[in-house]
Amino acid sequence: MDIHAENKAALARFRAALYDFDKSRARDVAAELFAPGAPVHMSHPFNRLSGQSAMLEAAILPMAQCFPDMERRDFIVIAGESEAGQCWVGCAGYYLGTFRRPWMSIPASGRIATMRFHEFYRFKEGRVVEVQALWDIADLMKQANCWPLAPSLAREWTVPPPATLDGLSPRGDSAKSLSLVADMLHHLENFDAGGGPPVQQEAYWHPRCNWYGPAGIGTTRNLDGLRRSHQRPFLNAMPDREKNLKTAHIFGDGNYVGYTGWPGWKMTLSRDGWLGIPPMEKQLTMRSLDFWRIENGLIREGWTLVDLLDVYHQLGVDVLGRMLELTGQKEWL
Repeated sequence: MDIHAENKAALARFRAALYDFDKSRARDVAAELFAPGAPVHMSHPFNRLSGQSAMLEAAILPMAQCFPDMERRDFIVIAGESEAGQCWVGCAGYYLGTFRRPWMSIPASGRIATMRFHEFYRFKEGRVVEVQALWDIADLMKQANCWPLAPSLAREWTVPPPATLDGLSPRGDSAKSLSLVADMLHHLENFDAGGGPPVQQEAYWHPRCNWYGPAGIGTTRNLDGLRRSHQRPFLNAMPDREKNLKTAHIFGDGNYVGYTGWPGWKMTLSRDGWLGIPPMEKQLTMRSLDFWRIENGLIREGWTLVDLLDVYHQLGVDVLGRMLELTGQKEWL
């Protein structure tokens, strides 16, 4: 068994404890799995947590109290080594259950709800020494009928697992997959949608590709849909975007590629068109955790989570506060 398979196996015990949710078992596994002092970076408003079992105690267990029948379902689990020599395991899936009690002041619906996650675990000597995780909290607001933001340009729905159902057992050439995605990102990074020539994404994306974005952006179909509902608005609004080379990590595992960075990108919101936000000449950092599936030498599916609540926070907009106003929970002076 190679080191990446060993890391997957170590994390599998934690994932299993959250599938058939068992608080005591989860605590025991977390105490063995997470190294003391391991930093945990999560979505706004959690942000940075501290403590050996911080992710479990501060985020997962409180959520489980509101979803008494909560379970975790992973549909992608990949592992690999980044250019910096770091070993990562990346997971994508859902936490789901019956939404019985309000969570983070989001009103309980009394019905089944799902919350998508992208979570990356950095391993060293068999233990987790860092976590970077995004949860699609905004999507849970939408399911609770308290959406406080502008309408999404793309389709909002429950994002599916890989069409090939091979996300837990990737096969293929990791190096080729990584090279394809890295080249695609390089071309996007250096493209100015406001005046540059068309970027040739046909060389990277399958004609029937799906791209699954977060709530607030949505899911797109084929390259035209991806350009219209995500790439053009995003690239046009922030033409100076650049990858944060100090924090970005990308790795391949068979026909899958994962990308993590905290933050992964930095940019200036200098033009109109993205999420209905006016150009503010505001410098931003962006937390983005991504997965891509390669099929016949092209990207057939891509899963992206962006911490939009953190983006709005940097712009001075309190999304959770707007949600409280929308649901009548905020008291006025």
